[in-house]
Amino acid sequence: MIPSDHFVRFYNEVFKFLDRKGGDHLQNYWLEISRHQERHCLELFKTKGLQGMYEYWEHIRIEENCDMEITMHDGWIEFYMKKCPSLTKAIDNDAEPCEKYCDHCPGWVGPLMKKAGFFYIKDMIARDVPECRMYICETREKAEELKRKVIEENGLIVTNF
Repeated sequence: MIPSDHFVRFYNEVFKFLDRKGGDHLQNYWLEISRHQERHCLELFKTKGLQGMYEYWEHIRIEENCDMEITMHDGWIEFYMKKCPSLTKAIDNDAEPCEKYCDHCPGWVGPLMKKAGFFYIKDMIARDVPECRMYICETREKAEELKRKVIEENGLIVTNF
């Protein structure tokens, strides 16, 4: 198995290579990752909903030693990544992080949430800061409300469902 420091560097270089090629290459790569992730969590998300998402990312939080808070709410869940280990490793490498490095999360999570019947919002905060928030909602109305709140409070980069 490849060590995580090497994996992140490899990932970063793949992202930069595909981004330089232009077109939809990088987006298509993330869609392929999303398709592969379906085997790991789509059924869990469909059957257990937000609780299944909590279980999945709680395991990831522990496994990847993420400084992340996961908060369940009525009809939605919030993930606050205080210090993303992946972007932190990409920044700490001697190679410059891909400008779109943080897009890989919404690139695979967003399509998966849509297939599971949920609505996804990603507040990247800043592309060069290893901190972000992700919101997953059961209804479009709640997602729209949260999106407006994030934009009003922060005026930050937001990707959505």
